[in-house]
Amino acid sequence: MRAMFRPLPLYIGLRYTGAKRRNGFISATSFLSIGGLALSIIVLITVMSVMNGFEQELRDRILSMISHAQVSGPQQQLEDWQLVQKSAEEHPEVVGAAPFVNGEGMLRAGKQLSGVILRGVYPELEPKVSQVHANMTAGKLSDLVSGEYGIVLGSELAAYLRVSVGDKVDLLIPQANITPAGVVPRFRRFKIVGTFAVGHFEYDRNTAIINIDDARKLLRMGDTVSGVRLQLEDMFAARGVATEVVQNLDGFYFYSDWTQSNANFFEAIRMEKTVMFIILSFIMLIVAVNIISTLVMVVTEKQADIAIMRTLGSTPTEVMLTFVVQGVIIGLLGTFIGVVLGVLLAVNVPTLVGGLESLLGHQFLNSSVYYISELPSKLEWSDVIRTCVLSFTLTVIAAVIPAMRAARIQPAEALRYE
Repeated sequence: MRAMFRPLPLYIGLRYTGAKRRNGFISATSFLSIGGLALSIIVLITVMSVMNGFEQELRDRILSMISHAQVSGPQQQLEDWQLVQKSAEEHPEVVGAAPFVNGEGMLRAGKQLSGVILRGVYPELEPKVSQVHANMTAGKLSDLVSGEYGIVLGSELAAYLRVSVGDKVDLLIPQANITPAGVVPRFRRFKIVGTFAVGHFEYDRNTAIINIDDARKLLRMGDTVSGVRLQLEDMFAARGVATEVVQNLDGFYFYSDWTQSNANFFEAIRMEKTVMFIILSFIMLIVAVNIISTLVMVVTEKQADIAIMRTLGSTPTEVMLTFVVQGVIIGLLGTFIGVVLGVLLAVNVPTLVGGLESLLGHQFLNSSVYYISELPSKLEWSDVIRTCVLSFTLTVIAAVIPAMRAARIQPAEALRYE
């Protein structure tokens, strides 16, 4: 009970930490341990923030082209889409709903051929569920007038086909027409009325948008559509909201959300972040080994003091806690310094990188090569907390190992050669 309430280990541990040691090398290694721990935390927080920034940037670019969720019918055809759209718009979490038609085809311009993902939309409703209209590089989405067979191409697709606004392309559909001359593929000539660039190669290279009425005629879908796309207030609630929308309908419907349609992509990012966190955590492990070696040297230097403490009545537990205090102080100082500097660096990464680019006269992320020309950063406090917990846990474990060695020192053996 005496050891529980007496702050002797804390008092002596603080004295040992602040006292000048006979061996200056031990003091230097203590400062190096604090600095190394702080540096590892700075690197970990900054790298995770940059990866979060890239993930958010890519997610925003993908979601500028796709919706948060969509509802469709059997065989990707929805007959009562007006009812589905009305029901979805009545949900408090849905901010927009619009029908769409999906198809595949091949575009031909001169001798250039390219496969294409075809999307039929209502130009006046599409801004409710995507940001294509805000990423137009030429023309307007509203130029897709029903019956005029206009088409909007991704910028990379237009560059590959070597066409621009005003040019004409042939759209071939994988559905055949039976004529007296035999079976021939169906095609229609379209006029390019605009181009878009969302900053994601998959969409800029492979997507073409036409009016939904033209798409239904071309694909012989009658009055049906492929489904209804939904834009939500909270994109992370997409699955739950889509489920509720379908449950409010009578009939058989399918639904999906943006996490399912891009599951492999976001799973790869999540795995990469996890692996990066584990790899960078090994820096902390190296620092923990350094703390162990530092405290082992401290214990060796203080053997006589330990013997005197034991002779005066200190228990092995009190001796152990005395040296644990030193490790905890190193962990607290290193963690505090690392978190403060790491958060400041993570928040200001875009500004600092921009200043460094100006100073060196070199752009690290060239806009002609990379779609992201600025280094993004997004600080998430969950990463900061996880880093702090890992750092402090490793330092405490590192402190306990030599502290247990100190607790086993026998006074007679320690004082034999004093």
